[in-house]
Amino acid sequence: MSTRRLTRLLLLSTLLAGWDLVPAIEAKIRIRLGSVAPRDSAWHGALLRIRQEWREISGGEVDVVVIPGGQLGDGPEMVRKVRLGIIQAVALSQVGLSRIDKGVACLHIPMMLESYEELDYVRERIAPRLERRLEEQGFKVLTWGDAGWVHFFSTTPARTPDDMRKMKLFTSAGDPDGEKLWKEFGFRVIPLSVTDMLTSLQTGLINAFHVPPLFALIDGSYKLAKNMIDLKFSPVVGGTVISRRAWNRIPEAYQPRMLEAARAAGDKLRDEIRRLGPDSIKEMQKRGLQVAKLNEQELALWQAEAERAYPKLKGSYVPVDLFDEVKRLSDEFRSARAGE
Repeated sequence: MSTRRLTRLLLLSTLLAGWDLVPAIEAKIRIRLGSVAPRDSAWHGALLRIRQEWREISGGEVDVVVIPGGQLGDGPEMVRKVRLGIIQAVALSQVGLSRIDKGVACLHIPMMLESYEELDYVRERIAPRLERRLEEQGFKVLTWGDAGWVHFFSTTPARTPDDMRKMKLFTSAGDPDGEKLWKEFGFRVIPLSVTDMLTSLQTGLINAFHVPPLFALIDGSYKLAKNMIDLKFSPVVGGTVISRRAWNRIPEAYQPRMLEAARAAGDKLRDEIRRLGPDSIKEMQKRGLQVAKLNEQELALWQAEAERAYPKLKGSYVPVDLFDEVKRLSDEFRSARAGE
């Protein structure tokens, strides 16, 4: 028998011997999930819980690979990679979600909502509409969550909108509408990826930013900007989404339990983040953070500044119908509370 024929027979026998393994290999569904959340943070832990739950529900058929720490870029960049099929899922803040559909911006209108109770009331009632809009863009919502309330941090003390206008203020890149709006109201914003924020503080490219306190504690940015305004500017609403194409590859028998597991992990994370938020401020104060407690007049200045922006937000940044619905639900919530 010739060497060539022997080689062909060995190859054929190897292929036939491994034929029964092919279906198992093809059945393995791998979901690459990107996140800017730091490794070992609460956000990262929630994604790992989803990974474990999905693996158990599917008997190992579905494997989620979590890639944390912004290794794949910021939110908008990861949305682009999902659309290209490079990754299949992503955990996003409102900037990334709004990049998919502007409707999500309705949940972080500046100083529209005052408390977590109000946020929950509004979100529970408007989420089905937002999820339909995101599905139309090719994304399935796995979890909703929030990361705390945006506060302003700066290298020098600030209390009023005019004080903040003197600063070089970080804003997320990939949000041209938001950048334009800040500039229209006289703020000096510097659009950057969130992964570049710390370096930009160190070099003086920016000297102010607006993030939830827990984020400032985790990444250490407060050490370079030791002044914070005690003002709940807006909630940071986020979520984890998967491409519909990837979701549809998962057997239907697994989908309800997987969605339930993801929602449960998201709810647990939300409760944990809400507990950690106030504690993070106290911890930073122990380490030198100065917190500016605003008086009624200063609070009124910020409220007036926000409301002055509403006509420009409405329609250009937030769809008109969703803006009006959030306002209606907010009024409804406060009216019910006043009547208790």
